[in-house]
Amino acid sequence: MSDDTAPDNAPEAAPICSAKGCRTAAVWVLAWNNPKIHTPERRKTWIACEEHREHLSNFLDLRGFLKDVVPLAEWESPDAP
Repeated sequence: MSDDTAPDNAPEAAPICSAKGCRTAAVWVLAWNNPKIHTPERRKTWIACEEHREHLSNFLDLRGFLKDVVPLAEWESPDAP
């Protein structure tokens, strides 16, 4: 019998880049919000590999959504306890 679920003690998979079709491990967090629908303190996040960081940042920045770009290892979610 095969079980497709990971055991409870399995390590978490590395976060994957948010760019369409990319399967590379993410190393950057792009914090953003859409001021038309989010409160000023609200932060949504995309994560990016080194190759897609600039492209995704530019996409968000052109729309006035980009708030911060932080290395994934240093990111602390405002929602974290």
